[in-house]
Amino acid sequence: MADVRHCLCIFFIYWIGFAYGQKPSPNKRAQAAYIEAGKLLRINKLDEAAQKLSTAISYDPNFATAHQQLGDILRKQDRFIEASIHYQKVLQVDPDLTALTYFALGESLLFSGKYAEAQQALQRYLQRTAPTASSLKLIEKYLADCRYALLHNESQRGILQRLEGTINTPDDEYFPKLTADNRTIIFTRKTNNQENFYASNLTETGWSEAEKLAGNINSEAFNEGAHCISPDGKYLFFTGCNWPNGMGSCDIYVSKLESGSWSQPHNLGAPINSKGWEAQPAISADGRTLYFVSNREGGLGGYDIYSCRLQDDGSWSIPKNLGPKINSAFDESSPYIHADGRTLYFVSDGWPGFGRKDLFFSQLDSIQQWSTPINMGNGVNDFRDQTSIHVSMNGEVGHVSAQSSSGNLDIYSFRMPTGLQPDPVAYIAGSVRDANSDRPLDATIEVINTTTGNHVFRDHSDPGDGTFLAVLPIGANYAFQIQRAGYLSTSRQFALDNPQFTNDKFEIEIRLSAIEKGSVGTLNNIYFAVNRYELLSESTADLQLLFHFLRRNATVQIEIAGHTDSSGDSQSNQLLSERRAAAVKTYLLEKGISPDRITTKGYGANMPIASNNTEAGKRLNRRTTFSITGL
Repeated sequence: MADVRHCLCIFFIYWIGFAYGQKPSPNKRAQAAYIEAGKLLRINKLDEAAQKLSTAISYDPNFATAHQQLGDILRKQDRFIEASIHYQKVLQVDPDLTALTYFALGESLLFSGKYAEAQQALQRYLQRTAPTASSLKLIEKYLADCRYALLHNESQRGILQRLEGTINTPDDEYFPKLTADNRTIIFTRKTNNQENFYASNLTETGWSEAEKLAGNINSEAFNEGAHCISPDGKYLFFTGCNWPNGMGSCDIYVSKLESGSWSQPHNLGAPINSKGWEAQPAISADGRTLYFVSNREGGLGGYDIYSCRLQDDGSWSIPKNLGPKINSAFDESSPYIHADGRTLYFVSDGWPGFGRKDLFFSQLDSIQQWSTPINMGNGVNDFRDQTSIHVSMNGEVGHVSAQSSSGNLDIYSFRMPTGLQPDPVAYIAGSVRDANSDRPLDATIEVINTTTGNHVFRDHSDPGDGTFLAVLPIGANYAFQIQRAGYLSTSRQFALDNPQFTNDKFEIEIRLSAIEKGSVGTLNNIYFAVNRYELLSESTADLQLLFHFLRRNATVQIEIAGHTDSSGDSQSNQLLSERRAAAVKTYLLEKGISPDRITTKGYGANMPIASNNTEAGKRLNRRTTFSITGL
């Protein structure tokens, strides 16, 4: 839409120049000032031309063409309230000067929040002219905005709270992104037309004074901004424009936080970046899906939202346009995918809204189709520009960048309306270390929904400090698996099937034992019915984990041990533990593991690792372990 508006505005400015000679002012000083304004316009000095036109109007208040010309300049500079005053003067003194005055007035009123008056002016324009197809599309969009705004303009003001001066300054601040714990915010600040990244930390007294990100990510020669940050705060995807290694005007890059400093940015390359314009990345919580904006060929509008998947070989799939359920015939931008993996927030000036760029909300359904976007309402949106959003893990707090009454972009926070909140999530923060030396380990972290068998998370712990962060949707039981070559695989269980876990942070420390005789691994996701020894389907994830461990380590021999809690008599517990261990062995034999590599033993309730006086303790004691008996 911006391109159509720009073309129309330029057309107005220069077309009306031809009319000046036909309708000059009788006041010689006014006419002379107008002629000087025309000279300045031809060299694109809009501010100086506006001053000359104001001078002309001061000499002749009824100089219609000067009012029209000045209105066009002000509208091009987004000074819509001032522009509308001059257009109204044109219609007062010379309503037949040009039908385009009605369009310009309608747009200026729409972008000033005066919807009924804007609707009337735009309808008058359609009555007086036959616009081109592209112009008609724009006018119909504006009329749809007027109708929508008049139906949904109930008062909801005061929801947005401007962040303190440690973050917002007289410069533009935008693209707020927060880490999973909501304690660090990274945003873009534009100073003297130079964009750089800044960060602030939440303290007991509020947000700290924002400082430039340390390391190699900011540059003085180029612009970088429009970013997203992984939930663990260690990967920053961002937009770099006109960089020497760029493929187009703007490309998407990634940088990693290493020892407190951001690494040299890496261009993601093809097929994500192209000879066109790629920007505004948004990474999913599992790190496997990247959303971004592009004007590449084949889109539905000027700028569309695309997505691509990280494949098993480390490459990115061919980007896919999100289609007409998300992308309109105009511009979409600033996608933000929530940690639930299915709730998308984005900016659009194509879907019906309150005038300019509004924030919208859409969700994937069970067949991976996007719902019709919902405007986030006039508590968040207004007739000015809203440019980006971030939503907290629990879905209760949003941060947006929006245009203030002064025209600057600032960052605001607000309480998310219930109907616009994403699905609840929890997150697990932990570290992986060597059980003997305590040194950090780079291990593979996988999380599997034990009911569906779907992998919901896959990543590596940080090789520098062994840390990781996994975001999990509430409503399922998860097998949390940790693997590293040369070490025993292990697993944990997270039963997040209760909404009470929303936004809960689980902290765990995983200690992996090297593969050596006598070392023991625990599988916490082997399930049996009460007092039964038949394996339940929910056990598949950990059974597969043990199978792949044995296949990778073809000479390892193990003992599978069954353990129970203290419920029931000891003889029954002993027999039950033996049969459960045997069931695991049978599964492995059926998968092709040689029987001479596996022995089994039942320990009943004789080796508890927690108290049997609580249900939580009993759950820990009901476990399956394996130990190395031979190499």
